[in-house]
Amino acid sequence: MLLITASLLPLWHHPHWLIRGMDFPRIQLATVAALLILSQVIWLDLGQGITWVVITFTVASLVWQLWWILPYTRVWRSEVKSASNSDPDRALSILTANVLTPNRQADSLLKLVRQYEPDVLVTLESDEWWQRHLDTLDADMPYSMKCPLDNLYGMHVYSRLPLQDTKISFLVEEDVPSMHAQLRLRTGEWVHMHFLHPAPPSPTENPESAERDAELVIVARSVVERDQPVIVTGDLNDVAWSPTTRLFRKLSGLLDPRVGRGMFNTFHAKYPFLRWPLDHLFHSQHFTVNLIQRLPSFGSDHFALFTELSYTPRRGANQEGLDADENDRSRARAIADNQDVSAGDVPRPGE
Repeated sequence: MLLITASLLPLWHHPHWLIRGMDFPRIQLATVAALLILSQVIWLDLGQGITWVVITFTVASLVWQLWWILPYTRVWRSEVKSASNSDPDRALSILTANVLTPNRQADSLLKLVRQYEPDVLVTLESDEWWQRHLDTLDADMPYSMKCPLDNLYGMHVYSRLPLQDTKISFLVEEDVPSMHAQLRLRTGEWVHMHFLHPAPPSPTENPESAERDAELVIVARSVVERDQPVIVTGDLNDVAWSPTTRLFRKLSGLLDPRVGRGMFNTFHAKYPFLRWPLDHLFHSQHFTVNLIQRLPSFGSDHFALFTELSYTPRRGANQEGLDADENDRSRARAIADNQDVSAGDVPRPGE
């Protein structure tokens, strides 16, 4: 009964943290369901009808959890094509890292940056202390955006490639920033970049997911009609398979390079049995993927995510993600109206 309840609760779109929290542990719930089925087959009397009723409900719970998580395994067809063009001028690599503000292993993160040499480094939860250490990258990554905060929502961007029309915004909550900019590729094309870290639904922060959901919805609606390349990355405090992230993908039209490649569970770094994908990168059809990789631990409760894309608009032109229907659009309007925000609040770099 507990397993069935945990499986069914997320179908209720109520934003309370306890209900939305059931979106997260689908891997763990699937594992519990599989072990429970095995136990039932071994220990229950298979000659009784009630036994088969119990097994049927448990199997249904397992199938339901697998429906959500299987797209993030290699058994699924990839949503984003693998890059066929090895031209380094068309490559764009991004390292996204939630550093955990109290973490003081800055040297470990800087070592990863020097090893992987990303074009863009995005840090979340970075405060003044982290900024002082990250500023050692200025010589190699001279373009930057900095918003140090001590409330777990500081954010920094360091880039080897030019940034312009940079904007730091507080879209939904006055103490939770997001960053927006144009980035120029080596080939000369400009990419609209959005860096996000909305607050999670939790008993210690926001009792509901309404603020997080609204930020994702309005950013999604702001990028859907753009012809230019778009990338959205950050710690979204939501799992890849949740209804809210799926709604974001539907509304934005952006693609998820993890589909068909793996989950790349970035949280929690210290507890292997409690892990799920919280750090994300979504992109428009203009890109294909060279590499996506979870990096070694650097002392945070998150692993860093390294993604290398290739700007190949012709090859990517027929890539397809998820499509929104009228129910999705109606739900998105209700979420945005609830927080009195709109897509017009999201900066549109270059416009």
